[in-house]
Amino acid sequence: MSDEPMARTAVVVTGAGLAIRGLTGPGDLLGSSVDGTGFDPETELRGRDLRHKDRATRLALRSVEPALRDAGLLGAGGPVLDGTRSAVVVSSNTGNYDSVCAYVDIAARQTSRAVSAVGLPHTSTSAIAGWIAAGHGLHGPAVTLCNGATSGLDALHWGRNLIAADRADTVVVTGVEPDNDVVHKLLGTRTLDGAATIVLESATHAADRGGRVRARWHGLHRGRDHDEVLRTASGSLAPDIGLWLTGARETRPAHLGTSVRQVDLADALGECGGALGVVQCAAVVAHFDAGGGGVALATASAAGVSAALTLLPPGHHPHFPGRVVRASQMTRAT
Repeated sequence: MSDEPMARTAVVVTGAGLAIRGLTGPGDLLGSSVDGTGFDPETELRGRDLRHKDRATRLALRSVEPALRDAGLLGAGGPVLDGTRSAVVVSSNTGNYDSVCAYVDIAARQTSRAVSAVGLPHTSTSAIAGWIAAGHGLHGPAVTLCNGATSGLDALHWGRNLIAADRADTVVVTGVEPDNDVVHKLLGTRTLDGAATIVLESATHAADRGGRVRARWHGLHRGRDHDEVLRTASGSLAPDIGLWLTGARETRPAHLGTSVRQVDLADALGECGGALGVVQCAAVVAHFDAGGGGVALATASAAGVSAALTLLPPGHHPHFPGRVVRASQMTRAT
């Protein structure tokens, strides 16, 4: 196989940004604090650009800007990229529940004529992705996933697939979960109330513009049996795994050595829902930025489904530019 098609489909991470209370950036996820004031939603979720937008959209927008800046794609006049070759993927399980419930309540108490046309677009599941695309001039595909515990990892995979299918050179992947009374009543617990954004690019595009690679995509693995998914995801990489980001308290499998650092971000952040996988990817960026070695493994699971993402260090040139593997049946993504 020649290097040219492999380089074309290889996908890299070039930027990460957060909008999570008290955190200044991805480094804080792993305890590597940086100078600066942590994100304060009380003051930073204001402004003319955020008027008439629900909380999830405002959080998402506030995480996109630092991610684009981190990737070197944000100039003084806005994003510095080809909007026609830039896409958006959003993951959120509860993103606009408050807007939907508010409009249903108004219609139930009065009539549908009482519903304001100004806020009606917020009842669409694609509202967050639409506002990100419109706000930053991203004219490529805009996709929204509401896929439970694995949604964030799935969103990253969809972003990778858009690049591999030549639909985009750059993909902004955002995971967001708001915390409000509607969500609390539905889930019975408080959630993240924050957002994370990852910038994915084709390796060729990043190299051509001189972008800094923060991590390299290796593969996403999905299946019903969590232990089997972990074994398949690790594969021959198991001895090289240095960081394991889990979705819940998980028992370390025998094939992962005791030297692997295991981190459950939900311990510190609370229920992350559809944002989990994207937050985990931001933590991987922080890990590699701080000189952390080895392969990074991120996992998420719920009843009947599990997903595992493997990311390689920036300097690693994988033999496999990107793939999706189901634990019960290994298939190469097209």
